[in-house]
Amino acid sequence: MTVNISRRTALRRVAFVAAGVAIGSQVLSSPAHAAEKGPDPDKLREQIRKAQERNKRVLSGISSKNGWEMEKVVDKHGHIYTRPVPGTPLVGIQVRMAEVETVLVHVVSRFHYEIDTLREGDVVGWRTPGSVRKGLAESNLASGTAVRIRPGSYPSGVRGGFYPMEELVIRDVLAECEGVVRWGGDDSTSDESLFYIDVPPGDERLAEVARKIRGWAFTPGRGSGVLVDTLQPQRREAAKRLASQQA
Repeated sequence: MTVNISRRTALRRVAFVAAGVAIGSQVLSSPAHAAEKGPDPDKLREQIRKAQERNKRVLSGISSKNGWEMEKVVDKHGHIYTRPVPGTPLVGIQVRMAEVETVLVHVVSRFHYEIDTLREGDVVGWRTPGSVRKGLAESNLASGTAVRIRPGSYPSGVRGGFYPMEELVIRDVLAECEGVVRWGGDDSTSDESLFYIDVPPGDERLAEVARKIRGWAFTPGRGSGVLVDTLQPQRREAAKRLASQQA
């Protein structure tokens, strides 16, 4: 559901950010001086002004379907940047940084290694808020919390684009992500190219899955690039259980 962010919330947010910057600069000064003086009012006002300008330039004030705020630009001091997908020919994908990036890059990487080799241009990330339909899961692209993998090969509204063994891999990836990622092929309006974060901002499950995936980088035999047996009974059971929950 589309949610408008109130003016009061926006102003409170920029004021908090600006105050944090100003207070942080005071902490860097000597303890005695910091105890005598609070944040400089002129500097604080300037920080607030800059934060308001940045928010006006970057933020939309509207949430995508999964509750994350859409952003109007990318690679320009917001939360959405072009991020690499190690081990692939992709220059990068435009996604929300931190936990969202970790999880979606993992999804793309497993697709590359286990379903079909991806080439530059095969993966679409962020899209402008005006280019997506707000009531559908595709709106999550505008908040940097979704990717489309080969949308030309798996057009919206069409089902059955993947072979059975390929869908087994998709189900295994979703189970590995413990439900924080949803496949557009399971939506009432099917979009088999779409994979998106299916929890709201601040949900601890996303942080936990991201920590797990990051940990695999230091664990031999784990993570994307390591072929797994998707028919292994325990993995199949986990995949079936999640598919039933997300149906």
